[in-house]
Formats: sequence, C-alpha cells, structure tokens
Amino acid sequence: MNRRIALRHLALISGGLALIPSCDFSSDDILAAYENLKVTASQKQLLGDISNTIIPAGELKGALELEVPDFILVMVNDCMTSENQMLFSSGLAAFPDYAKNKAGKKYDKLTAKEKEDLIQAGIDLKPAETPEEEKDRAIMYFLNTTKRLTMQGYMASEYIQTEIIPYSLIPGPYNGAALISETQKPRING
Repeated sequence: MNRRIALRHLALISGGLALIPSCDFSSDDILAAYENLKVTASQKQLLGDISNTIIPAGELKGALELEVPDFILVMVNDCMTSENQMLFSSGLAAFPDYAKNKAGKKYDKLTAKEKEDLIQAGIDLKPAETPEEEKDRAIMYFLNTTKRLTMQGYMASEYIQTEIIPYSLIPGPYNGAALISETQKPRING
C-alpha cells in the first residue's frame, strides 16, 4: 500500500473520531401519528406525567394506565382549530421551562404535591398582552385543555364505563320498591 494513501486514511479516521463526541445522536423525532401536531416522544411522556398528576393511580387505574395522553393528542389533532392546536403545542413546548423557572427543578423531579401546585398555578395564570405573557397564555391554555380532556378521556374509557360505573344503553326494568345498597354499582342510563 502506498504510504501517502495510508496517511490520508489515518488523518480522515482521526479527524472523524475527534468530531464524534460533539455530534448529538439523541434526536427527538416527531411522532407521525398526529399530522397536525408536532409532538415528540418526550413531549408525549410529559403529557402523560401531567395527566397522571391530574388523575393518579390509586384504588382505581390512573390516567396513564388508561392511555389518556393518546386520547388527548387525538382530540387536539382531530377536533381543534389550527390556532388552538398551535396554542396547545406552544404551551406543551414551553411547559418544561415554566416548571423549571417556577419550581426550580425539572417536572419529573418534583414531588406529587409540588406537581399539583405547579399545575394549579399554571391553570390560574393571568396573561397580559406582552410577548412574555404570550407564553403564559399558551401554558394556561395547554393546562386547561389537558385537564379537561384528561377528565373526559378518563370518564369515557372502557374501564370506567364497564367496571366502575356500568353503562346501560337501554334502561332496565323499573322497580320502585328496591333499596339501593352501597355494594350495588350505580347504573347510568343513556
């Protein structure tokens, strides 16, 4: 082999190895399931953490176990106007910075009580008309929409409608003399 070619290859390899530590291979790809929203996997996980803070798991399954974040993203993607979708997306993108500024830590490092207080403070924001408060408006809209859709998705889930509060499309027979006991599940007739 020619010595010049060997030295050229050695220089290219060492230059490439010197650049590898500066490369960022941890790209956060946009999820393709939602055409109108530009949501990444980390943002979807954050949305799951927020919805799980709103309805945590206990005796009953929590919002995260019932896949409520998917419901939220589908509802925002399919049922909202483009302006509201943009407001929701910008609020979702601005929420980690808001959490870090307000609480001093990342959202996932907070305790359950701190998360609840942070979400409540975000819902209660009073934005003005300056560009800085536009972020507050987006965060307030994002948290209000997330709270509303979390409750809607949770109550409309198959688990709630079949196991917790049985849904009957057609009312059953009328029995006016029956006593309602605490062990009997309530019936919701549509």
